Amino acid sequence: MIMTLNETASGERVHIGFFGRRNAGKSSLVNAVTNQNMAVVSDVKGTTTDPVKKAMELLPLGPVVIIDTPGFDDEGGLGELRVKKTKEILAKTDIAVLVTDASCAPDKSEQELIKVFEEKKLPYIIAYNKADLLQNRKPLKENEIYVSAKTGENISELKEKIGLFAGKAKNTKKFIADLLSPGDLVILVIPIDESAPKGRLILPQQMAIRDILDAHCTAISCQPDELKQTLDFLAVKPKLVITDSQAFGAVAEIVPENIPLTSFSILMARYKGELTALVQGAAQLGKLQDGDKVLISEGCTHHRQCNDIGTVKLPRWIENFSHAKPDYTFTSGGSFPEDLSEYKLIVHCGGCMLNEKEMKHRIERAIAARVPIVNYGMAIAHMNGILKRSVEMLPNALT
Repeated sequence: MIMTLNETASGERVHIGFFGRRNAGKSSLVNAVTNQNMAVVSDVKGTTTDPVKKAMELLPLGPVVIIDTPGFDDEGGLGELRVKKTKEILAKTDIAVLVTDASCAPDKSEQELIKVFEEKKLPYIIAYNKADLLQNRKPLKENEIYVSAKTGENISELKEKIGLFAGKAKNTKKFIADLLSPGDLVILVIPIDESAPKGRLILPQQMAIRDILDAHCTAISCQPDELKQTLDFLAVKPKLVITDSQAFGAVAEIVPENIPLTSFSILMARYKGELTALVQGAAQLGKLQDGDKVLISEGCTHHRQCNDIGTVKLPRWIENFSHAKPDYTFTSGGSFPEDLSEYKLIVHCGGCMLNEKEMKHRIERAIAARVPIVNYGMAIAHMNGILKRSVEMLPNALT
């Protein structure tokens, strides 16, 4: 994923999903909370037919993704598809806001949503909308609030309540800083080839540089061809070398064994997912046979180039390593198969455009289906015979 210097990637934003039945006022409340006409509103049931997402700055919370979802009580064939889309949104939601019509008794769909929230251990707030129509109000629990999208009642208080949950939901893990001490030197190997964006660094590279600076350490960047010369220039041994996974083979031959080596993709896997499961999944690469179904999944959508890593390079490397001809399925963005049981292996990108919640959800689904899953970087490291070396400095990776 390519980012400008002042953007916050959607995967780094707290995802706030608004759920509820049709005509409870979800879209009106979303518009009130965001202070803009983000969603179309109407008295007609089912106006919101697909999830509507917007990355924005929501004061006082900061960078968030707001998601308005279709009614969970939608009916008919199309209604079932909309409810399915809503359930998919739950996989990436950090905080759920259940919008209910305060003038009506809770219905079956709302009770089902609360059950899902609690099963998923998903923090949630119940917003009793249309409170301006109430004559009497019952005492509320800590996660409940009366609001009115029409009059603006308690909209600021709802944002503050969401903010309290946001602090708990935000990913506080470090990309690399927790592995460093002030004064350490880190070398970043960044190939500038046909897949590198012009004038930009991809998100994991930006995150590494910022984390290194925040840790009061020094970052030196070079391309693979300049790595040996860069190492020769140094008066001190680097604490760590981080490379683009595609250059793992060449870089591993240059970096001495006594210098830890890993990749941006592996660090992203540690930051977003369950490292141990991904390390274990790499072993399946050597067990593939002709015709085995392999899912190669990327979390972002981008223009695929002639030598694309997901659809071209990885299949070629997998076949050279396994001496087999698997049957590949490729997905990108929000697409991820509902039924994983047919696959012998899932090879997933680092997930920089997926939030931690969704990346972990995908890994958990693979584990539940008993399908090995491996990250791009770990797969490439394994096929180059350096997986152990590339993760041994990461806590709990090999347990």
